[in-house]
Amino acid sequence: MDTWKRRVVLYAVFLGGMIAFTAVTYQYGMRAYENDPRTLIESFRFAVEMFSTTGFGGDAPWRSPEMNAYIAVMDLVGMALIFGALPVVATPLLESAFATSVPRSLEPDLEGHVVVASDTTRSDALLDEFESEDVPYAVVERDPDRALALYEAGHRVVRADPETTEGLERARLGAARALVTDVSDRVDASIVLAAKELSTDVRAISVVEDPSRERYHRLAGADEVLSPRSLLGERLASKVTTALRTDLDEAVAVGDLRIAEISVHHGSGLAGSTLAGSAIGERTGVDVIGAWFDGSFEAAPPPDATLSAGTVLLVSGTEEQVERLVDLTNSAARRFGAGETVVVGHGQVGRTVASALEAGDVPVTVVDREDGEAIDVVGDATDPETLREAGVTDARTVVLALPDDTTAEFATLVVRDLAPNVELLARVEDPESVPKMHRAGADYVLSLSTVTGRMSASAVFTDRDVLSLDTHVEVVRSEASVLAGRTVGQAAVRETTGCTVIAIERGGDLITDVGPETRIERGDELVLAGTDEGVRSFERAFA
Repeated sequence: MDTWKRRVVLYAVFLGGMIAFTAVTYQYGMRAYENDPRTLIESFRFAVEMFSTTGFGGDAPWRSPEMNAYIAVMDLVGMALIFGALPVVATPLLESAFATSVPRSLEPDLEGHVVVASDTTRSDALLDEFESEDVPYAVVERDPDRALALYEAGHRVVRADPETTEGLERARLGAARALVTDVSDRVDASIVLAAKELSTDVRAISVVEDPSRERYHRLAGADEVLSPRSLLGERLASKVTTALRTDLDEAVAVGDLRIAEISVHHGSGLAGSTLAGSAIGERTGVDVIGAWFDGSFEAAPPPDATLSAGTVLLVSGTEEQVERLVDLTNSAARRFGAGETVVVGHGQVGRTVASALEAGDVPVTVVDREDGEAIDVVGDATDPETLREAGVTDARTVVLALPDDTTAEFATLVVRDLAPNVELLARVEDPESVPKMHRAGADYVLSLSTVTGRMSASAVFTDRDVLSLDTHVEVVRSEASVLAGRTVGQAAVRETTGCTVIAIERGGDLITDVGPETRIERGDELVLAGTDEGVRSFERAFA
């Protein structure tokens, strides 16, 4: 029984009790004070007329002060019951009549969609991925308020329990392309079990918080188990050890070309210079496709764009050229090692960072609120004394692996105040916290929601090369017959869409030396690098 029905029942019971009480007391009062006895049924009629406001003047006027006082009190009680009925009965009925109703099942002809089990704080990034790819999806959400909020925001939603076969059946799981579940380790396993009971053919993708529980999700029937926290920690660690393991590890190969993201580090000779002043192209041979400035991507940045510590360059070039750029973006000190690193927070992300750094022989100091075997300093991440004790002022890199975004933002301010030149890497939960962290002084920030959404979407899509799971840059191949006969410069693909043509596949050959004068022929397949939105813009304009 829901809240509204429970209230109506209680109100009806209370009203019936008041009518009975009024009938009995009125019968007594008329006999005792008015000397004008009434039968119980006549007293009951009086009570009904009073509370329904249809009139009870047949017995007026009353002569005794006791009965007049009684009638006055009961009049007030009757008014209170009438006004009380508005919020309890009338208002919910009107709201129900005019309120938006969340569907309890999907349209019967929907096929090839992705079923997303429940809405969480990480769902927005995943749904954005599906929308950018024009892939239909449906969120199965049991909570009525969250389901309504999603539905009113324009998402396809089914109000049902995703842990039951009935709920998943309402979402047409049997006709779906895949199932993605990211609630909690135990709930996800339950959802996968229900999904496999309904359809053994559906591709079930599950997200785990603790990588050690992957085995149990596999036993439940999950086809792919993702661990975004571990990946996020590895990505943060890789930024520390760039001098030892270059960013080529995660580059996308297109023939002899490599498309990679290269970070500008503290102490680098590039920091503080403009893109034109750095002469990156002349010194290394790479082509700068775009860059991330304070967490915002800019395709084809202008020559006067200033490079700073934390700027991430999106480039294409041969392996040797990209290696030259990696060496250029590192500081002189980093070329000989990563230096002392302080890891603040020892959850799953922090543990992964610390383990990866230790495996790379990078000295690490771990800070956490709770003491433990791997903890070097116990204390508050926002306390300057705790950070001083951990050696932040002398460290080369600080990694903030804190689960709370507000705490991470404040800790960033404290670290930057203590050590203005330290390289500061951080994780956050919400993508909206990324620009705030950059404003606070962080050099490189990863959002768990973005990484989770990217990983989940990549597990669903198998026809696109994703440059990295923490950004929205991808490499795609697309035929654009409308551009046949034009040169790359005349097509103005980069100016129009923000994408860069990095290669052309023609008759089985891959042309990687692409310039403004390269002519596009009919049947050519263009290899593009760009953001999700840029790729969609290209497809709308030219594909």
